[in-house]
Amino acid sequence: MKSAALTTLAAATLSTALAACSFAPSYQRPETPAVASYKEVGEVGEWKTAQPADMAARGEWWKVYGDEQLNQLQTQLGDSNQDLKAALARFSEARALARVARADYFPTIGANASMTREHPSQNKALASPSSPTNFNDFLLSADLSYEVDVWGRVRNAAEAGKDAAQASAADLATLELSTRAELAMDYFSLRAADSEQLLLNETVAAYQKAFDLTQNRYRGGAAAVVDVDQAQVQLENAKTQSSETTLKRAQLEHAIAVLVGVPASQFSLAPVPLTISAPAIDAGLPSQLLERRPDIASAERHVAAANASIGVAKAAYFPVFSLAAMFGVESANSSSWFDAPSKLWSFGPAALFTVFDGGRRSAQSDQARAAHEEAVANYRQSVLNAYREVEDNLAAVQQLDKASASQTVAVDAAKRAQTQANYRYKGGVATYLEVASAQTLALQGQLNLADLQARRLNASVLLVKALGGGWNAQSLSSDHAATQPAAESAK
Repeated sequence: MKSAALTTLAAATLSTALAACSFAPSYQRPETPAVASYKEVGEVGEWKTAQPADMAARGEWWKVYGDEQLNQLQTQLGDSNQDLKAALARFSEARALARVARADYFPTIGANASMTREHPSQNKALASPSSPTNFNDFLLSADLSYEVDVWGRVRNAAEAGKDAAQASAADLATLELSTRAELAMDYFSLRAADSEQLLLNETVAAYQKAFDLTQNRYRGGAAAVVDVDQAQVQLENAKTQSSETTLKRAQLEHAIAVLVGVPASQFSLAPVPLTISAPAIDAGLPSQLLERRPDIASAERHVAAANASIGVAKAAYFPVFSLAAMFGVESANSSSWFDAPSKLWSFGPAALFTVFDGGRRSAQSDQARAAHEEAVANYRQSVLNAYREVEDNLAAVQQLDKASASQTVAVDAAKRAQTQANYRYKGGVATYLEVASAQTLALQGQLNLADLQARRLNASVLLVKALGGGWNAQSLSSDHAATQPAAESAK
């Protein structure tokens, strides 16, 4: 008995030592081009104003815009957006698959109980006429099977599952960031449409008065018929622009309704002109970008999962060692079912080795390596795209700031020109064409300014998105994706 115990202990020790073996390559994050600074912040001193530290973009980055209506919509989005719920379900699925892979670390234990009455054939081979015609068989047993992870197959499969779950968590964060950014941009565009609509309503009213005045002057012989036609053209064009702006606003409102999980027919936002000023966004250091973008983290975790899968594929070339054990009781009579002589047991190791598979394992190994190369390329491409998006939106913020300043000057000049044209027309020294041209320039200038304000806000949102929205890869701790509740991970 002592010898059997020692043998079992030795076998367990040997299997534990062998379990340290793994055919997965030593994992290292793929190298990417080193970037010391962003090119488009060269003129940052010309546009970035001082901001307190608490204005830095963090998890609830949209609050830096100071709009309570936007904050409420973002909260509603987090509770009701169906795309986020679908992504959360995918994350829960990935966590479950990771637990499935981890389950192979432990033995599988099954139980079997049966009570049968049998009638054996008297014509079977080696049948004995003296054997009973009918008999009972009472069986109760427990079975144990365990794969000894000699080559690291189980460990690498579990590691790949954990990495895939972490990638899914990062995908969820990526979708949430994109969806919240889309909501913010739609909201700012809608408020810009409100500003444009207010301006167009005032313009239509002013053009209507001008049209009426021109008609009266024509009837009194003080104006030509062409002046009436020009005033009418100008009025109808303004009405057309007003209708187009109303349509644009309606479509933006419908888009926001979908994002917050409400039927478009049951959702509305009261018109409010755009008065929000875009905050200054600190881009930070390029070296921080790799940790702040959830899509980059997802791509990197896919590389790690593919790396572990190589170890799983290579382990298939070697035997699968397992331990099996069975213990139970069996008897022909229920009265002696649990007596000592009824017990039965078995224990022993087993090895399974594939001798020929038609190249299946070789193909699977090649597939695993190719998948790893694809994941590495995708990761590097994600990094390049991230740098481009930051540079794009840094440039957009700077240039739109300059454009807004220039457009403000242009609007002021157009208003002065419009006033002078009106005076000249009333004094009889100018045609109505000069008035119409001045009014058109003034209106277009004000519409352009409202559009630039919305584009500047949207550029700041895209910059926050490009910088990761306050997300950090540290949230994907070693066990986070596999152990944290899904609802907490989605926050």
